[in-house]
Amino acid sequence: MQHRQASTAEDAKRSLTAHFNAVRARSEEACAPLDIEDYSLQAMPETSPPKWHLAHTTWFFETFLLAPCVPGYTPFNPAFRYLFNSYYNGIGAQFSRAQRGLLSRPTLAEVLAWRETVNQGVRGLLARGLDEDMQRRLLTGLHHEQQHQELFFTDIQYSLSCNPLKPAYRTHPGAWLSGDDIPPLQWHALPEGLYALGATGAEDFAFDNETPRHRAFLPAFELASRPVTNGEWLAFMADGGYDDPALWLSDGWTARQQQGWQAPLYWQHDEHTGWQSFTLYGMQPIDPARPVCHVSAYEADAFARWAGARLPTEYEWEAAAQHLGARVDDGHFADDGHYHPRPVRATQLLGSVWEWTASSYGPYPGYQPPAGALGEYNGKFMCNQLVLRGGSCVSAAAHIRTSYRNFFYPPDRWQFSGLRLARGKQP
Repeated sequence: MQHRQASTAEDAKRSLTAHFNAVRARSEEACAPLDIEDYSLQAMPETSPPKWHLAHTTWFFETFLLAPCVPGYTPFNPAFRYLFNSYYNGIGAQFSRAQRGLLSRPTLAEVLAWRETVNQGVRGLLARGLDEDMQRRLLTGLHHEQQHQELFFTDIQYSLSCNPLKPAYRTHPGAWLSGDDIPPLQWHALPEGLYALGATGAEDFAFDNETPRHRAFLPAFELASRPVTNGEWLAFMADGGYDDPALWLSDGWTARQQQGWQAPLYWQHDEHTGWQSFTLYGMQPIDPARPVCHVSAYEADAFARWAGARLPTEYEWEAAAQHLGARVDDGHFADDGHYHPRPVRATQLLGSVWEWTASSYGPYPGYQPPAGALGEYNGKFMCNQLVLRGGSCVSAAAHIRTSYRNFFYPPDRWQFSGLRLARGKQP
């Protein structure tokens, strides 16, 4: 029995170490197509440079794992505690978010050396074994890094789009236009009733904002079988959807006028080539069969009203995902190396695009943030944002669950954000 327990403990150490190594390596692999000049690009305050993503995720492991676990720990560079703290006031002051692109020093080589030093330190802790609390911190750090891997793709796309040369992050290996027929939109009907929602506790990991699991009463509703496509969005545009104030929420109409929105972010029209979009593969033609992406919640809401439908609540989305047996294996994620939504599938629920919901990002009944600085991770952002569900083409598949709650401000468009329609009485 003792031998079996020892073997199980060693297997757990090896599994955690392999997971840690894979996630950390993936961040650097994502940066491989970049030139040195790209590592400090920051085209707006909401984005961060690639070098900062590499540094901040390293800061997280040093701050929340090595410093409390290694007696007399000496940081790689004490100044990094300030430079690469994102928003943890419990840790201390932070360098200006809007000026992260000005950090030409430390150099990329120094950041990579820091990463390797911290990696070695964490591997040493894993070899000795972590208690339950520290294992939870390690997993939080790994899922945190996967979030930054996704942000790396969305941020570098935005920054490259601001260059008149429209440079590609990488070359697409094949034909862009699929020629696929768009699957007919069908409606999945769910009856009224009490639905159990939130993380079950059986998952390998869930963020605190997915808890506690609770029940909610939902009136009967219907959810579309697939996301809205580019082809359907073109019809909305052709019908004057961007110019009809009756379709728009008040704040949305103000944003549309102030920003001059006439199409999703990155879309451009050329009289010779028609509609094209800037992607991580450079300028590409609009494929009608792919899910529309890079739209704000305001645009998504206006489209839904134009289509005679509405956005689902996050509870409806999760209840439908459970009812329909949504599986990550059926979705399109970053793991397959194609960093733009693939053509829609007839029963697609996860992946390709994050889907806006009509739900404000707030606490579940009985929610309590974790104690200490890590309690700032999710709870303090539960104000003025909306929830998105499902993951996207730049999410890691192992990072996504049906209970996963993403959140952004309604005008935000640089994420891979799309929409799925709902019908029926809204709770």
